[in-house]
Amino acid sequence: MKTIQLRCPLSVIVVALALIAIFAPVAQSEDRMLSHDVYFTLTDDSQEKCDDLIAGCKEFLTGHPGTVFFGAGVRVTELDRPVNDDEFDVALHVVFKDKASHDKYQEAERHYQFIEKFKSNWKKVRVFDAWTEGADE
Repeated sequence: MKTIQLRCPLSVIVVALALIAIFAPVAQSEDRMLSHDVYFTLTDDSQEKCDDLIAGCKEFLTGHPGTVFFGAGVRVTELDRPVNDDEFDVALHVVFKDKASHDKYQEAERHYQFIEKFKSNWKKVRVFDAWTEGADE
């Protein structure tokens, strides 16, 4: 019987990763919550326009099936530590129970209406989507 001799520690790592990829169970993304965070930088960043965008978020982006949490608001300007990102005016946070709910939201007519109504004042939009787990209590 022949044996394989691995001469390099890197070879051991490569073989181990290959075995993990083959035999490890695949995580079911459908079972995880999805956090959809959007950061808007506005061309006109007046308080009135920020308030209008937040009202629009509430009007068009709440109540979608599978929503676990909704929040929208302005940047906290008093917090200015070196790690704070100050390149946005309004933040939107929506947590969905699963990816399927997020995907339906993305295609919803009210979502398209929101974009159409407010996009003319968007200088920059950044979207951060992440799998989200709550604390075990």
